[in-house]
Amino acid sequence: MDLTPGEPVLVAPGVSCGLCPACLAANDQFCRSYGIFGEDRDGGYAEYVAVPRRNILCLPEGLSYVEAAGIPLVFLTAWHMLTARAELRPLEDVLIHAAGSGVSSAGIQIAKLLGARKIIATAGTEDKRLQAVQLGATHTLDYSTGKFASNVRKITAGKGVEVVFEHVGGLVFEESLKALAWGGRVVLCGATSEAMAKVNLRAVFFKSLSILGSTMGSLAELREVLRFFDTGPLKPVVDRTLPLEKAPEAQELLTDRTLFGKVVLTVGDPEVACSPPAPKTATNPNESEATP
Repeated sequence: MDLTPGEPVLVAPGVSCGLCPACLAANDQFCRSYGIFGEDRDGGYAEYVAVPRRNILCLPEGLSYVEAAGIPLVFLTAWHMLTARAELRPLEDVLIHAAGSGVSSAGIQIAKLLGARKIIATAGTEDKRLQAVQLGATHTLDYSTGKFASNVRKITAGKGVEVVFEHVGGLVFEESLKALAWGGRVVLCGATSEAMAKVNLRAVFFKSLSILGSTMGSLAELREVLRFFDTGPLKPVVDRTLPLEKAPEAQELLTDRTLFGKVVLTVGDPEVACSPPAPKTATNPNESEATP
């Protein structure tokens, strides 16, 4: 059964052709026509948005539209980084930068879900570090000092971390390489502060380090991560909501870096957007839910 008008849904943010070898192999992000809503095609700063049918997924039960809006892009990105690229394994240690960002607040939860032993989160304020602990971080560091690798090694008894979750770039990336254990992996999904960094190639080959780029993930991976919102281990992190007409203010808040998690723009009645929709009632005893 397909979706019915008015059924609660969320939108997968990555658009691909669905027909090429990459898409058929569940590697949508490698599709030659791949794009992201709000980046290279019209996004969600609108009352109505047209999207391909394959990008419409059922809303996890018990979540509001606002909570659901805080899931797809950041949790898909973090899931792909830690599972497909870094291949984080149980009892490994991980360093996650900029804990207050949407993708890192997702990364902390996913690292805990995957069984990481020590989850070290960096943040620039004490309040953000406390919130990181509430999400699952076992240790926190103030990255504003610039030199965090030595503290990471103290926490890990000199070993370093197996995985660094990175999207800051520049000096943070350079210092992250120093925080890696032998055979460690740094996975990078952005470079928000600086696109250039110096790399000690001798350390890379001698310690068997891996530098892994990562952008988004597949539709299949998003379906997989959504299961953990139905069962509860993962929770969307939304700092605040604003009406659509205050989109410029939302952008300024992101620039100020005072937030923890996502800012969500609402359209229409905010009470409706912030309340979980009523559970769907099956019309057939053999019918469970609509097929995404």
